[in-house]
Amino acid sequence: MIVIDNTILSDEIRETLFCCNLEACRGACCVDGDAGAPLEEIEISEIEDYIDQIKPYMVPGGIKVVEKYGVFDYDIAGEYVTPLIADKDCVFVYYENGVARCAIEKAFEEGKIGFQKPISCHLYPIRTKTHKDYDALNYHKWQICNPACMLGKENNMHLYRFLREPLIRKYGNEWYSHLVKMLE
Repeated sequence: MIVIDNTILSDEIRETLFCCNLEACRGACCVDGDAGAPLEEIEISEIEDYIDQIKPYMVPGGIKVVEKYGVFDYDIAGEYVTPLIADKDCVFVYYENGVARCAIEKAFEEGKIGFQKPISCHLYPIRTKTHKDYDALNYHKWQICNPACMLGKENNMHLYRFLREPLIRKYGNEWYSHLVKMLE
């Protein structure tokens, strides 16, 4: 276990070699699973504020769900998540060359909005669980990411290095620098 400030990280975050391989997985994390992506409450407001700029990148089924039910749903534990289209695809998914991608991120990349995408998506395959006094960060091992693990081994890319940008986005530069010093 690795402890930094108010975070506790599993040892798998140090040990796992990982590098997303979208050509192999085709963005399966956006379309597989039993619930949408976890959302922080503040992110719901961000998405609601920007939904008109996000919609042009969404598929018709996603737009229909958002217009009927809104930009968030609840998982089985009562936590906020992105809604799903027919209990499968995230409502914010769109396809480019057969690869599932994020409409929120596309709108951000094109300068239409100031919100990149939910931090849970940006951090994946690290999942965070907020407790009263700390955040627990764990590696979510899922067979759809086997190609990413193989590519990580080929490139000798550690998970915490691959996720540098979202870890800094969530916890800051100083925290990340401390993490790297502890792990290396």
